[in-house]
Amino acid sequence: MPARHSVALAAAIGALAVAAIPAAALFAQPGPAPFTVVETGAGYASLQQAVDAIGNGDGTIAIASGTYRQCAVQEGGSIAYLAAEPGKAMFEGKTCEGKAALVLRGRAAEVSGLVFRRMAVPDHNGAGIRLERGNLTVAQSWFADSQQGILTADDPSGRIVIDKSTFSGLGTCEGSGGCAHSIYVGDYGHLRVTRSRFERGTGGHYVKARAGRVEIAASSFDDSAGRGTNYMIDLPAGATGQITNNWFVQGRDKENYSAFIAVGAEDINHSSDGLQIAGNDARFVPALKRSSTFVADWTGARLAIGDNALGPGIRRFERR
Repeated sequence: MPARHSVALAAAIGALAVAAIPAAALFAQPGPAPFTVVETGAGYASLQQAVDAIGNGDGTIAIASGTYRQCAVQEGGSIAYLAAEPGKAMFEGKTCEGKAALVLRGRAAEVSGLVFRRMAVPDHNGAGIRLERGNLTVAQSWFADSQQGILTADDPSGRIVIDKSTFSGLGTCEGSGGCAHSIYVGDYGHLRVTRSRFERGTGGHYVKARAGRVEIAASSFDDSAGRGTNYMIDLPAGATGQITNNWFVQGRDKENYSAFIAVGAEDINHSSDGLQIAGNDARFVPALKRSSTFVADWTGARLAIGDNALGPGIRRFERR
């Protein structure tokens, strides 16, 4: 796909992310209770009560502005979690099952306008969202100052769409089980990340994804204030799709600065033939002089690396 078409694709993907949220939810106004099931108008004091009220059905929870030290587990159904005012409904410092603020294992979930902060658990992978099964759409949400932003299990038939969201101060390599990352997606069928920002990482990778197909477009990766970070994008099992029209700045404080994008560094479970990497801008922070590689490949696949603007000291490609 020519790079000029990738911007249009990114815009279309973003539109799909928002379109996936029910129209009634977009204009929902919660009642006096902090959590309101839009379809019934019933209000609840806790998020878990609202989730349980929807059960295996389909529903939307409008969340009033405020800071909540609550969490919830979705066992079934399809649920949209919507902030009445984007950026003003915050879940802070509380996890369920030692995992995340939202533990999702229903058919599908949609999250819009929420903030997740200061999630930490003893095994060092506390997240805003733990996705264990089903599809997930995240739009205009914030993940900050936690061990991990979004962490998933495997669902090869599932799809994840993330649009217009920010990931700040995430990641750690303190745990004995390996690193946590801003986003860590297991063996999902499809991952799309568009118009999102990654910054100020505190360990691990900014995006690590084992999905068979990835589309990461029109996003920024600002590592200038990162600490002990690794790759910007790691596709450890290989993937098809595209990485297009993104902006990358590599910072000084790196655990591994040898590459910006890594393909197949651990396993080769998916073909990477045709993976398009084009229209990106990559450089080091000002006054930093070192050598790195924009795309490091362990697969030997026929990658489609097009035109990318690379700063001094950055090699286009290296086979490893």
